[in-house]
Amino acid sequence: MNLTAQQQLAMLRSMQTIRRFEERASDDFQAGQIYGVVHCYIGQEAVAVGVCSALNRDDQIISTHRGHGHCIAKGADLKRMMAELYGRYTGYCKGKGGSMHIADFGIGMLGANGIVAGGIPIVTGAGLAAQLDGTGRVAVSFFGDGASSAGPFHESLNIAALWKLPVIYVCENNSYGVNTPAADAVSVKDVAERSAAYGVPGVVIDGNDVLAVREVAEAAVRRARAGEGPTLLECKTYRWRNHTEIKGIPDGRPPDEIAAWKERDPIARFVTRLLEQRVLTDEEWKMMDEAIIREIDEAVTFAKESPFPPLEAALEDVFAS
Repeated sequence: MNLTAQQQLAMLRSMQTIRRFEERASDDFQAGQIYGVVHCYIGQEAVAVGVCSALNRDDQIISTHRGHGHCIAKGADLKRMMAELYGRYTGYCKGKGGSMHIADFGIGMLGANGIVAGGIPIVTGAGLAAQLDGTGRVAVSFFGDGASSAGPFHESLNIAALWKLPVIYVCENNSYGVNTPAADAVSVKDVAERSAAYGVPGVVIDGNDVLAVREVAEAAVRRARAGEGPTLLECKTYRWRNHTEIKGIPDGRPPDEIAAWKERDPIARFVTRLLEQRVLTDEEWKMMDEAIIREIDEAVTFAKESPFPPLEAALEDVFAS
């Protein structure tokens, strides 16, 4: 894998944008300015960026309830994202979808899904469409360790393997489903082991190493484009925040475990590497972060100045009744 300095800096910028976006979303949610619910992606940035940086603009992805990171990594507009969180008419779903349902077909973002494992069969269908179209596109599904025990996961891997669909299944194993340890809910040590039942390659990756994720994702993408079928990637990572930003829900994870994972901060690790390789300087890193914060501030201003959906918008975009 030969990445230019520019490519690596773009990956770092994307990771830090996710981090700053989520910090602001959490703050504004706690302040009562954002409605609904927010699930922060902080700590898992290397997975979204590592995978999405290996994709083309027309490749398609589908996300989960914890989906802001995937949207940003795929190139979503921060202003429209923030407007959607704020419930404004200028948002991606006109303020009616909220945090868990952001979509932008123009960049290949097929949407997020609040149902555990709900996006896996959808992206499998997208892979079938890509195969029938002969466009060379690939489709990627992001999901958590809990989804690997759900029926749609197994059904999708089976049919994707049979038809050699150009699909990449990315399990973001952050060790917990809400507060239930994966060890208490998943029958195997590694979710990647489950791929063997369907004759699909399964790879375990350090999900906090963005370059490691990128390297394995590139290989899976090449395999998919060559017509060799799907790959299951299991990225071992960790969410820093509680399952949701709603106050009053206890976080059952051991504090020392959280602290240990924070020591493996994927952004700090990448920054250190780039500084050591003289790809980045301390001043450039500071300027990059300041520019990102300004962009987030501008997105929040855009959201706050945008109107709420009018009453008649309740009947727009309704496809069944």
